[in-house]
Amino acid sequence: MIDLLFYVLMSIGLCFVFLGCVGLLRMPDVYCRLQASTKCVTLGTGSILLAALAKTGFSAIGMKALISLVFLFLNSPTSAHALAKAADISGIKFWEKPGDEKIYPAKPRPTVDSDIE
Repeated sequence: MIDLLFYVLMSIGLCFVFLGCVGLLRMPDVYCRLQASTKCVTLGTGSILLAALAKTGFSAIGMKALISLVFLFLNSPTSAHALAKAADISGIKFWEKPGDEKIYPAKPRPTVDSDIE
């Protein structure tokens, strides 16, 4: 039963890692790629670490996997947010599908210096 859980979690993790890599190659801009890579790291690596915990139990290796999992779930979204904020501040534009500017006219984005009420 433990082996089945191990194989299922490992397969889920590998699928997320593979799909995250495909997303990194196929997505058009830095924000979409950041979303794909964050899901890849959080869910893919998280499932692989859970598989390691299921296989080894609460041994030294299992506890290291559990501590790594907690660290991963706390830091991955935070670092992705910081990278997206830095990309936004540096002026990297969102990807726009060609032809959408006629349907959805561009609105001015607020800057850091503007007054937001």
